Amino acid sequence: MNLAIDCQGLVKRFGTYTAVQGVSFQLPAGAIMGFVGPNGAGKTTLIRMLCGVLVPTEGQATVLGYDVLTQPEEIKQRIGYMSQKFSLYEDLTVRENLDFYAGVYSLHGKMAQEQKTRVIERIGLGERTTQLVSSLSGGWKQRVALACALLHSPKLLILDEPTAGVDPVSRRIFLDLIHQLAKEGMTVLVSTHYMDEAATCDYLGFVFYGRLIAFGSPDDMKKREAKDNLDDLFIYYVEHEALDDPRNRTLKKGGRG
Repeated sequence: MNLAIDCQGLVKRFGTYTAVQGVSFQLPAGAIMGFVGPNGAGKTTLIRMLCGVLVPTEGQATVLGYDVLTQPEEIKQRIGYMSQKFSLYEDLTVRENLDFYAGVYSLHGKMAQEQKTRVIERIGLGERTTQLVSSLSGGWKQRVALACALLHSPKLLILDEPTAGVDPVSRRIFLDLIHQLAKEGMTVLVSTHYMDEAATCDYLGFVFYGRLIAFGSPDDMKKREAKDNLDDLFIYYVEHEALDDPRNRTLKKGGRG
């Protein structure tokens, strides 16, 4: 199996606080995987380790065949990344932002122009290129950010809550773009709070208190625990994970069944 990500026992500590605890999973190339979990669950910390931005405290992982410990720069050059906070320059136009990111990815001359033309057409930005980013709606801003992340034709696209705060119509358009990219062979890793988004992924990882408490395809996971929907499934896993965790005394504790 050709793996885009192979993660084994990944741990990240900040002083005495453990943000990610022994996470292991494998993501085949060309698949879409969703990370689902509450704020503070460790999703962003895990993603940043996989991007080569944070150094793991323990464990190992390869991304596109490169080691996160010894080859982080190779990883950064080959992935596209969108952070959960809007990361473009609002006082620049759409095209000026694309120009800037082309330089970041060392794209110049004819190659840069071809790549910018490609993503502008692909994301549907043709009528927006001269607009200041500050004048765009949240949905359009995220589409510009996606275009910038795709400029260098990455093999893996990592998205950290890309549709948070975006209206439902724009969210659907954005998701359709992501799924089209996956059909063309791109691997996608996305964190989300939305279960309707999670349901469309090939694989899901439920993250809680820094642990990967469940992993698999949405349908297989629901069948395994006899649950009708992902909301019930997630609550089921969280409640049982919370039974042994002293930090969470407010969740209802239930038995398996």
